[in-house]
Amino acid sequence: MDPPLRGPVPVLCSSALIEPREIEVLIRRALPDAQVRVKSLRETQDHFEVEVVSAAFAGKGLVDRHRMIYAALAEELKGPIHALSLRTRAPAEETP
Repeated sequence: MDPPLRGPVPVLCSSALIEPREIEVLIRRALPDAQVRVKSLRETQDHFEVEVVSAAFAGKGLVDRHRMIYAALAEELKGPIHALSLRTRAPAEETP
Protein backbone atom coordinates (compact mmCIF):
# COMPACT_ATOMS: atom_id res chain seq x y z
CA MET A 1 0.00 0.00 0.00
CA ASP A 2 1.30 3.46 -0.91
CA PRO A 3 1.92 5.90 1.94
CA PRO A 4 -0.56 8.80 2.17
CA LEU A 5 0.26 11.99 0.31
CA ARG A 6 1.72 14.76 2.43
CA GLY A 7 1.62 18.46 1.76
CA PRO A 8 -0.32 20.25 -0.96
CA VAL A 9 -1.30 18.32 -4.04
CA PRO A 10 -0.04 20.11 -7.18
CA VAL A 11 -2.58 21.26 -9.74
CA LEU A 12 -1.80 19.36 -12.92
CA CYS A 13 -4.38 20.96 -15.14
CA SER A 14 -6.19 24.25 -15.11
CA SER A 15 -9.52 24.88 -16.76
CA ALA A 16 -8.72 28.58 -17.21
CA LEU A 17 -8.47 29.75 -20.77
CA ILE A 18 -5.60 31.82 -22.06
CA GLU A 19 -5.89 34.43 -24.77
CA PRO A 20 -3.34 34.69 -27.60
CA ARG A 21 -2.51 38.23 -26.44
CA GLU A 22 -1.53 36.89 -22.99
CA ILE A 23 0.91 34.47 -24.60
CA GLU A 24 2.40 37.32 -26.61
CA VAL A 25 2.88 39.42 -23.47
CA LEU A 26 4.59 36.58 -21.60
CA ILE A 27 7.02 35.93 -24.45
CA ARG A 28 7.80 39.64 -24.80
CA ARG A 29 8.56 39.84 -21.07
CA ALA A 30 11.26 37.21 -21.58
CA LEU A 31 12.39 38.54 -24.99
CA PRO A 32 11.66 42.29 -25.04
CA ASP A 33 12.77 42.78 -28.67
CA ALA A 34 10.62 39.92 -29.94
CA GLN A 35 8.09 40.18 -32.72
CA VAL A 36 5.42 37.67 -31.72
CA ARG A 37 2.47 36.26 -33.62
CA VAL A 38 0.09 33.92 -31.81
CA LYS A 39 -2.80 32.09 -33.42
CA SER A 40 -5.33 29.95 -31.57
CA LEU A 41 -5.86 26.71 -33.47
CA ARG A 42 -9.03 25.62 -31.64
CA GLU A 43 -12.06 27.23 -30.08
CA THR A 44 -11.00 25.64 -26.79
CA GLN A 45 -8.03 28.04 -26.72
CA ASP A 46 -5.55 25.42 -25.61
CA HIS A 47 -3.76 24.75 -28.94
CA PHE A 48 -1.62 27.56 -30.34
CA GLU A 49 0.69 28.33 -33.22
CA VAL A 50 3.40 30.82 -32.24
CA GLU A 51 5.96 32.59 -34.39
CA VAL A 52 8.74 34.52 -32.65
CA VAL A 53 11.47 36.65 -34.24
CA SER A 54 14.15 37.82 -31.80
CA ALA A 55 17.81 38.83 -31.89
CA ALA A 56 18.21 36.64 -28.79
CA PHE A 57 17.95 33.60 -31.11
CA ALA A 58 21.05 34.54 -33.14
CA GLY A 59 23.63 31.78 -32.95
CA LYS A 60 21.29 29.43 -31.06
CA GLY A 61 19.98 26.11 -32.30
CA LEU A 62 16.34 25.14 -32.57
CA VAL A 63 16.21 23.28 -29.25
CA ASP A 64 17.72 26.21 -27.33
CA ARG A 65 15.29 28.63 -28.98
CA HIS A 66 12.32 26.47 -28.07
CA ARG A 67 13.58 26.12 -24.51
CA MET A 68 13.61 29.92 -24.24
CA ILE A 69 9.94 30.04 -25.24
CA TYR A 70 9.00 27.12 -22.97
CA ALA A 71 10.68 28.92 -20.06
CA ALA A 72 8.64 32.06 -20.75
CA LEU A 73 5.43 29.99 -20.76
CA ALA A 74 6.35 27.50 -18.03
CA GLU A 75 3.28 28.01 -15.83
CA GLU A 76 0.85 28.16 -18.73
CA LEU A 77 2.22 24.89 -20.15
CA LYS A 78 1.12 23.22 -16.90
CA GLY A 79 -2.51 24.03 -17.57
CA PRO A 80 -4.16 26.30 -20.09
CA ILE A 81 -1.78 25.54 -22.97
CA HIS A 82 -2.13 21.95 -24.14
CA ALA A 83 -0.31 22.14 -27.49
CA LEU A 84 2.19 24.65 -28.85
CA SER A 85 3.55 24.78 -32.38
CA LEU A 86 6.65 27.01 -32.53
CA ARG A 87 8.50 28.78 -35.32
CA THR A 88 11.49 30.78 -34.18
CA ARG A 89 14.11 32.80 -36.03
CA ALA A 90 16.58 35.64 -35.64
CA PRO A 91 15.84 38.84 -37.61
CA ALA A 92 18.63 38.23 -40.14
CA GLU A 93 17.34 34.75 -41.03
CA GLU A 94 15.09 34.22 -44.03
CA THR A 95 11.45 33.38 -43.48
CA PRO A 96 10.84 29.73 -44.38
